[in-house]
Amino acid sequence: MLRRTALATSALLIGALLLTSCTGTTSQPTATGVPDPNATLTVRLSLEPSNLDIRHTSGAALDQALVDNVYQGLVTRNGDDGNAIVPELATDWKVSSDGLTYTFTLRPGVTFHDGSALTADDVVTSLQTAKDDASVQSSGDLAGVASITSTDPTTVVITLAQPDINFLFALTGRAGLIFKSNDTTNFETSTNGTGPFSVSSWNTGQSLTLTRNDAYWGEKAGVAEVVLDYIPDQSAAINAAVSGDVDAALEIDPELKSQLDGAAGFHIESGLTTDKGTLAFNNARAPLNDQRVREALRLSIDHQALIDTLGSGQTLYGPIPPLDPGYEDLSGSISYNPDRARQLLAEAGASNLSLTLTIPSVYPGTIATFLVSSFADVGVKLEVKSVDFPTWLKDVYTNHDYDLSFVRHVEARDFGNFANPSYYFGYDNPKVQSLYAQALATTDEQQSSDYLAEAARIVSDEDAADWLFLSAPLTAVADNVANFPKNSLNVRLPLAGVTVSSE
Repeated sequence: MLRRTALATSALLIGALLLTSCTGTTSQPTATGVPDPNATLTVRLSLEPSNLDIRHTSGAALDQALVDNVYQGLVTRNGDDGNAIVPELATDWKVSSDGLTYTFTLRPGVTFHDGSALTADDVVTSLQTAKDDASVQSSGDLAGVASITSTDPTTVVITLAQPDINFLFALTGRAGLIFKSNDTTNFETSTNGTGPFSVSSWNTGQSLTLTRNDAYWGEKAGVAEVVLDYIPDQSAAINAAVSGDVDAALEIDPELKSQLDGAAGFHIESGLTTDKGTLAFNNARAPLNDQRVREALRLSIDHQALIDTLGSGQTLYGPIPPLDPGYEDLSGSISYNPDRARQLLAEAGASNLSLTLTIPSVYPGTIATFLVSSFADVGVKLEVKSVDFPTWLKDVYTNHDYDLSFVRHVEARDFGNFANPSYYFGYDNPKVQSLYAQALATTDEQQSSDYLAEAARIVSDEDAADWLFLSAPLTAVADNVANFPKNSLNVRLPLAGVTVSSE
C-alpha cells in the first residue's frame, strides 16, 4: 500500500499561503458616485433555505443569509482577518487563567427587531437552550459547558467543564446565536433578531428581502434594503447581472465569467475560503470499508486536471484548509497513479466494482462527469444520482444511505466531523478522536494545532475521504457597489457595510 510522508507543520508556511492564495484576486475599484442610503442591493445566490428556522434547520444557506445580518451572538468572526474573533453583542470578555471561566460584558442599548431590549436572561436562556436541546443546530458545540449564569444585568459568566480552545469560535456559530426569551415568533417563516437587518418578506422559491433596522445598536446599514435573489441556473444569473437585475452575483461559473469581467459595469472578485470540495466515502459500508478501495479511488483522480477543468480552485490533500488551525501541506502524501489504483483494486477483489455517487443538483455536472471518466479508467463503474439538496440531506447526511457523495463543506474548523463516528462519513478511528479531544482541551494554541495536524495526517493516510479541491468561488460585483465582502461568502455574507452609489 502506498504510504505517506509526514510533513512538518509550519506557521510561516501557513502565513505565506494566506498571502499567496490571494494571487489572481481582482481588487475592487473605488465605486463611482455618491453612496445612496435609500438604495436596494440585490444579490444573486444559488441555494435557498428550506425555511428560516436557523436553530433547527440544516444548510449553509441559512448562515449565509441570516448570521450577522439578522441574528447575532456575543462574538462573531472578522472574515477580513482570517476569521479572527471579534466582539458583537458583548463589548469584551475575560478568560480565567485555567481556561475554564469566560466573563462577558453585554453591549448596552441592544434591542430585538420587535423592540424588546436585550437582557442577560435572553443570553443565558438562549445558550442554555442550545446546550440542552439536541435538536438545535450545533448543540454539541456547547456540550462542554458546565454552567451559564448572569451575575448582574450586564454580565454573563460561562464556565466550562474542561478547557476548550475552540469555545469562542463555537460561540460564533449557530449555538451561540441569541434569541429573545419565550419568543412566540414562528421562526420557520419569520425572524426576530438583533442585527442590522430584519426579514421583511420571503417570496419562497424566488427571493428573501432584508430591510435596514434603523433601531440597530451599531452603525446603520449602508443600504435601505437587500434582496437575496435565488437563481440556481448559472446562465440565468449571468443574464440577470448583464441586464442590471442584480448588483452582485455569487458563485459565478468560471467558464462564464468573461461575459461579466470588465463588461456591463461589473468586475470579478475572489477571496479566501474554507470551502472544501469533499468526495465522501461511506467508510461504514462495503467495499468502502476497505482502505485499499478508498486509496484506489483517490489515486485515480488527477486533482490538478479537475481544477483546470473547473476553471478555479486549489489542490487540497487533507481535511484542514490553510485558514484553519492544524493545516499543513499534504501535497506529497498522495499523487495521481491509476496503475497503482488498479493494483489495489485487484488486491481488494474489487476489479469490477460498481458504485453510486449521490450529488446535489446545485453543483456543476462537470464534477460528476470527471469522476465517472477517472474511475472508469481504473475499472470502476460510477453511476451518478443527482438529487435536490433536501433529498441529499435526508438520504446521505441523515440516513447515511450512499456509497460516494460530493458536497462542498464550507464551514471553518470542522475537522471534528472526522472525530465523530456518527457523522455521515462513517469514519471511526479512536486515535483521531483522542487527538481531537486533546486539541480542544489544551489552552496552548500551538499544541492544539500540532494535535490537529497529527490527526489530519491519519485521516488522509487512511483515505477517509478525498478533497477534490479547495474552492475559490468567483463573485461578480457591480462597479457602483463598495465594501462587498470577499471571504468565505457561502458561510457568512455580512452586508451591513455595503453601499450602492448613485450614478
